[in-house]
Amino acid sequence: MSDQITDTDAIKEMVRARYGGIAAGAAASCCDSAPDGNLDGKARRMGYSAAELAAVPEGANLGLGCGNPQAIAAMRPGEVVVDLGSGAGFDCLLAARQVGPAGHVIGVDMTHEMLKAARENARKVGAANVEFRLGELEHLPIADSTADVILSNCVINLVPDKAQVFREAFRVLKANGRLAISDVVNIKPLSPDLTVDPALLCGCVSGAAPSTEIEGWLADAGFVDIRVSVKQESREMIQTWAPGRGIEDYVASAIIEARKPARDEIRACCA
Repeated sequence: MSDQITDTDAIKEMVRARYGGIAAGAAASCCDSAPDGNLDGKARRMGYSAAELAAVPEGANLGLGCGNPQAIAAMRPGEVVVDLGSGAGFDCLLAARQVGPAGHVIGVDMTHEMLKAARENARKVGAANVEFRLGELEHLPIADSTADVILSNCVINLVPDKAQVFREAFRVLKANGRLAISDVVNIKPLSPDLTVDPALLCGCVSGAAPSTEIEGWLADAGFVDIRVSVKQESREMIQTWAPGRGIEDYVASAIIEARKPARDEIRACCA
């Protein structure tokens, strides 16, 4: 019988403790693909520009992502953006620059330590159009039809009930709002030793779901224009998360895109 970790509360507490420790500087990242400490170099490999990295204060980039959702979000001035699992505020602060003073960015994270770091980073750069809220992604502390765009960077794989996260994202998005997510997906069934390793659950490996399941969850939530694009070139980055264990054969980074139908589309389908 598999000893896979399935208890929802236990998973949440492990993730909360691990990432709270990272924010407080008491723990290293489980998915550290910058073992030399060059976090900016890692971010550049994920697609962030030098200008973007220069725009955020030191400490905002913790090297925890697996891609760049900013590159596909096409954010516009005046839009409202929600970042699921906002960490120390890296993507939120970059989004705030794109939506401008007339726009608004809401980061949601379940760790007090991350929220404290994010709020301090926003203060350092005077980002008045950003706020950070404590909450779990399965129960977002945000009203219906609030966001034009929802971002997330390598966080949803950590959540036990991913289908509920996508239902919440659908609820929070405005009609015609869009989802722009970078995350890891499962490309091959995990070996037993990887499945039961708590470090790999916190490290964005054993919680990854197959693309087909993600597409199904998004469709069930009501999304359209669903696309999961696996980035095979991410294997080099991922193998550094647990050197010698072959995890790059089981998971890969992917870009996940979807859209909430516009109101006229909803009326047409239900007429």
